[in-house]
Amino acid sequence: MAGMDGFGVQLQRGDGEGPEVFTAIADITNLSGPGLSRETLDVTSHGSPDGWMEFLGGLKDPGEVTADINYQPALHDTLVADFDDTAPRNYKIVFPDTGATTWSFPAIITGFEPEAPYDDKAAASLTFKVSGKPVIS
Repeated sequence: MAGMDGFGVQLQRGDGEGPEVFTAIADITNLSGPGLSRETLDVTSHGSPDGWMEFLGGLKDPGEVTADINYQPALHDTLVADFDDTAPRNYKIVFPDTGATTWSFPAIITGFEPEAPYDDKAAASLTFKVSGKPVIS
């Protein structure tokens, strides 16, 4: 059987101390990213074979991680405090596969959007801008 059940994935926040301790961000309902991308460098010249454009790989962008949570101020106010920080904090995604694959990365919070509709749960959407190369282990 192919595929993996995403239930149980965790986004963990480092405490910034050494040795660093990571704690799962509570009540995540959806997690996506990081959305890796790469620039291309156009190296086409008058001598390009058969008139086809040619490219090289340029700088890589580690992208963003987005998370939706069931918002509870007592559990998530450290994330609001992280929004005020300009220096990246360490985070990691732990997948629920048999090897507990992790993606570790420094990131800054660039978006924190809570909502509290009168007829539904309180929730929040978080956006993290990854800084540097994610480490996959």
